[in-house]
Amino acid sequence: MRPIIHLVVGARPNYIKANPVFQRLDELDKFDLVLVNTGQHYDHNMAAIFIDELGMKAPDINLGVGLGTHGSQTAKILAAYEEVLIEHSPDLVVVFGDVNSTIACSLAATKLQVPVAHVEAGLRSFDWSMPEEVNRVLTDRLATLLFATSPEAESNLNKEGIASAGIHFVGNTMIDSLVHCQGHFAKSTIRNDLGLVGYYALMTFHRPSNVDNEASLQQLVTAIIDVAERLPGIFPVHPRTRNKLENVGLLDSLQNNDKIFLIDPIGYIDFMHLQQHATIVLTDSGGIQEESTFFGVPCLTVRDNTERPITTTLGTNKLIGIDYRRIPQEVDLALAANSIEHTVPDLWDGKAANRISAIIDDYFNNIL
Repeated sequence: MRPIIHLVVGARPNYIKANPVFQRLDELDKFDLVLVNTGQHYDHNMAAIFIDELGMKAPDINLGVGLGTHGSQTAKILAAYEEVLIEHSPDLVVVFGDVNSTIACSLAATKLQVPVAHVEAGLRSFDWSMPEEVNRVLTDRLATLLFATSPEAESNLNKEGIASAGIHFVGNTMIDSLVHCQGHFAKSTIRNDLGLVGYYALMTFHRPSNVDNEASLQQLVTAIIDVAERLPGIFPVHPRTRNKLENVGLLDSLQNNDKIFLIDPIGYIDFMHLQQHATIVLTDSGGIQEESTFFGVPCLTVRDNTERPITTTLGTNKLIGIDYRRIPQEVDLALAANSIEHTVPDLWDGKAANRISAIIDDYFNNIL
């Protein structure tokens, strides 16, 4: 009997991180691989489009959990996935990142004594007000195999009492997808489609700390409009951000500004093209901090902390906090700089999934 491995995806970044791992494990031809989609991101532009663009196989199992608060969504995923686990009896569950699907499926598996592998283990913001931090820490406590993207991740895990024997510094599978697809980015027509010529800022905001409070959101919108006076801004709007803007009457001020391109979420190829050619990126996303570092594009992260500090020490990322009045000033400083010194972190070479698949292969060789 070949070991059964479940790979769990649910949110947009999971697809980007999971696809290289699935491909490399599949090439070994030693495992029965099952792709499980929890349906945490239900919008086509937030998830399904990645299957088309990355050449990823369609999920074998769809849980279809959809919307919900953190608690209810996590509970729905846990209950639905538990039924799948009982039916399938996998030998390993591989989870990615720090979303609700990650912790819910890890918890369901652990309670049924199914080992868990966590890709992107050890990242820490040390901010327990972030739901993602809770998901990260608890998933790492449950995991048997912990795959880290950067050296400081192992130190974080060691400080939490997790032995180095289970920790593997493998690199970043998100960069694997970027390297694999890089040849396709130049084929994107998104800039021409938008009528973009020359410099522009790429903006993404979705975290509760930035968009859930009306006063904060008003200040953020004011800063975005101010930045657009310096250079055009492209703003692919996350569904929850659009809802927040609309609910507090701020959407029109962005839509009616001819220097701001307010667009729906776009596919991976188009977004990477925009990011690669941006003059500057403003974001509260974790993955974009990593991608902009690989591209060498200046990135301003509008957060008080980051779980990816290597992007600020080696990369192109600058953490500027959530004093939104600073944003235009920080943009000016970045634009005034002729160049930015940066180094792509070690093992962000497009081969992280090769290392992960080899470690999983060794794991089964040792237990079978």
